[in-house]
Amino acid sequence: MENPSLKDYETFNLGDWKLQCGSTLPNAHIAYKTFGDPKSPAIVYPTWYSGSISDNVWLVGEDKTLNPKKFFIIIPALFGNGQSTSPSNTSYSHPFPKISFYDNVRAQHTLVTEHFKIKHLHCVLGWSMGAGQTFQWITQYPEMMDMAVPFCGAAKTSLHNQVFLEGVKSAMLAAKGIGSAGPKEGGVKGEGADQKRVWTDEENRVGMKAVGRVYAGWGFSQSFYREKLHEKHFGFKDLESFMQGFWEPWACSKDPENMLVMLQTWQAGDCSLQEPYNGDFEKSMQSIKAKTLVLPAKTDLYFPPEDSEYEVANMKSGVGQLEVFPSIWGHWAGGPGDSKDDLKWLDDHLSAWFAKHQK
Repeated sequence: MENPSLKDYETFNLGDWKLQCGSTLPNAHIAYKTFGDPKSPAIVYPTWYSGSISDNVWLVGEDKTLNPKKFFIIIPALFGNGQSTSPSNTSYSHPFPKISFYDNVRAQHTLVTEHFKIKHLHCVLGWSMGAGQTFQWITQYPEMMDMAVPFCGAAKTSLHNQVFLEGVKSAMLAAKGIGSAGPKEGGVKGEGADQKRVWTDEENRVGMKAVGRVYAGWGFSQSFYREKLHEKHFGFKDLESFMQGFWEPWACSKDPENMLVMLQTWQAGDCSLQEPYNGDFEKSMQSIKAKTLVLPAKTDLYFPPEDSEYEVANMKSGVGQLEVFPSIWGHWAGGPGDSKDDLKWLDDHLSAWFAKHQK
């Protein structure tokens, strides 16, 4: 559990938060951090899977498009990330309820409109699950913002992506000898599925190390490994050193129950599962009014450009534009800032998009 004395963020109480699934999160809160003057044009920049608020800061700075001297930047945390309401910081009875992108964005909208008294946003943007929340924002509140930039993410989690996440979930749960209840299901199957899970240190270590090794084959592309960037860029002597020194520490720094909550949100991602779309994905894309720059990565194994092409093709004329990261860094092309060339490419495209649609 996070040490409250080390907090570098604030929280906004939501009260008893009714969820899309019909359950309620009692005494819920959303964590956030801001940069800049609240009187400046506002930007919402949500967190990603496993990410803390501080993990988003690489894209913020006076030398970047997200310049606190020009904009008021709000970084809200996902439910389940350990900062907003999560299994690790609440005594909520098990199983933790299913949280959707809709629930997260409604909480963020409440933060923006009730706490900050902001009626209109300049832009919403984000990487990975942050991109999923961006699509949710522009379909849930289509009149709310001028621009949107989802990068390396999707408006709807593909079947292939759900399969990948089943591997992550099952690797984690195998350490406890239990199985997944299936895609989009936050819980597990079998005896004791509705009881609160307590992870021993050994179960946590074994399960999360396995998660890190599953992720190793997905976060970066085939070309990344072919060019041995794990050695040339990160300085590891071989593949096993990279597994032990990069992927396993990342995974082992996370709480497994938090990760399961966010994973369920990701698996079930579909911005058409709300009124007035009722599952009509094309209709949800056609509802978008914000000028939307969609930035997939050429070699992303989670969110291939073909999915983004379909999203943009279903937006109204003049609304969406597609640009593809010409990178071998796979999903990591869009974050978290390890590839300096991709960071420059992203920031340059953000700058051009902002300039083009400046009001």
